[in-house]
Amino acid sequence: MQPRPEGLFDLRYAAFLETVSHLRVKLHRYCARMTGSALDGEDIMQEALFEAYRKIERLDDAQALRPWLFRIAHNRCIDFIRNRQALQRAEAGYAGDDLVLPVEPAGPGAGHAIERLVVYLPPKERACVLLKDVFDHSLDEIADLVGSTTGGVKSALNRGRAKLATLPAQPVAVPAHDPELARLLDRYVELFNIRDWDGVRALASADARLRVSDCYNGLLSGSPYFVEYERSELPWRMRRGAIGGEIVLVLDRLYGEVWRPAYLVRIHAADGVIDHITDYYACPWILDMASADAG
Repeated sequence: MQPRPEGLFDLRYAAFLETVSHLRVKLHRYCARMTGSALDGEDIMQEALFEAYRKIERLDDAQALRPWLFRIAHNRCIDFIRNRQALQRAEAGYAGDDLVLPVEPAGPGAGHAIERLVVYLPPKERACVLLKDVFDHSLDEIADLVGSTTGGVKSALNRGRAKLATLPAQPVAVPAHDPELARLLDRYVELFNIRDWDGVRALASADARLRVSDCYNGLLSGSPYFVEYERSELPWRMRRGAIGGEIVLVLDRLYGEVWRPAYLVRIHAADGVIDHITDYYACPWILDMASADAG
């Protein structure tokens, strides 16, 4: 695995992110549906983009940028899914291979529900259905991306579509219940909203990590994170929310007289203290996905 950028991202990496900006919504959508989490999908996409940046000299044909990025992101997703803990969370309650298949398998055009339900499929079927029925890749492109043959892709598509047809149209997301984390986040929100930055910092461990999308990855203590909020003159507030069953923090901004969600912050804690903050301020597609799924 390639190392992550450390500290503030340099100008060359920022320029690379700009060149691939037109692909990021689709890349995130793919990673999010593969992993079953909009936030995990964004984290994986960030890792995939940095890997691509480090290997960009290997790409001879600029026209191949899109499939190349999808292949890197796909491999990252598979690595994530293979993690035992992630696999149990993503595919709980669905064994997959012992279903009675319907006579008429579901095909393309099954609608937005496909994206929310593919997480219940085994990884190869999940990828093939997404790439064909959502992203409209050709069978040959899919075979190259997932490391299979055209025949293998066809078989995975048939199995995946058939299984999807047996599932309910609306997946059920069970909110995570972690009372200790909820209390910590409520305290974080309280201190954040009264601008008690020393109090907020005291909730984190000395070696807590921070990742701010497109900007920073490193120690929280070495970042200007809370200083930037302190300097901000924008009207904003923070509250606890949820996305895909996960507790998150939502930062709202005031537009006229209406408060609207601007972006999400993910907090991870261990032993009662914060050890990782991920700030998704530059990722509006996450909120767009959450809104579409709720609609």
